[in-house]
Amino acid sequence: MAGFLLVNPRSGDDRPTADELATAARRRQIDAHVLGAGEDAGEIARGSTADVLGVAGGDGTLAAVAEIALERDKPLVCIPFGRRNHFARDLGIGRDDPIAALAAFDGVEQRIDVGRANGRLFLNNVSLGLYARLVHRRARLRRRREALVRLRAWLLVLRHRTALGITIDGVDTETRLVLVANNAYVLQPWSIGARERLDEGLLHLYVLHAAVEERAGERFVVDAAAGRLEAAVDGEPDVLATPIEFTIEPRALRVLVPPSG
Repeated sequence: MAGFLLVNPRSGDDRPTADELATAARRRQIDAHVLGAGEDAGEIARGSTADVLGVAGGDGTLAAVAEIALERDKPLVCIPFGRRNHFARDLGIGRDDPIAALAAFDGVEQRIDVGRANGRLFLNNVSLGLYARLVHRRARLRRRREALVRLRAWLLVLRHRTALGITIDGVDTETRLVLVANNAYVLQPWSIGARERLDEGLLHLYVLHAAVEERAGERFVVDAAAGRLEAAVDGEPDVLATPIEFTIEPRALRVLVPPSG
């Protein structure tokens, strides 16, 4: 099958470079395009006629191309090339060797779930409140040194102690953080771990109180009197109009992973 790889040079850490990864893809007869300044990942992917659509970039870039793959019922390939690569990790793809991950273009197909927030696709999760504010602060301060950005963003967020003022499925909920996930995460102190599966067919909603409350379902509705909430969608800052309807599409997306062994 003919393959197409979109490489986001702003996601990687120069090991390998975007051009080196694109060259390695072409050696495998995979058409490769390095995303230029101002280009839209989804629109570039939409212009491809390949049988398989691949992305080398962060989780935000991946979601844009996954939407096109879903529309066309084409397999998606995830090449870990971002800072976190949570989706690649949860697929079981090694995150340290993007060139080796190109083997997925001739790999094994799986079907996985995708989430929606007011229709917008997400592969990992959507956060509202504390973490979302952190992501928005970091986006505004991105030109600073990364360590300084992270520290300053955390300090600004931790000073903000006001609850979100939301309802979840019509019930008033006092919390500073809500996370809606596509399948269940393993919870760890101060962070979330990996997901053991991506085809459970359920959203998992986490609400931070004195402890973390977790519930699972196929649909959740989060509303707020403000009419909008800052959000982080697969780690990307956004503002979502409320009410926000979260839904899941079980086993909707075809993905290819490298063959085992």
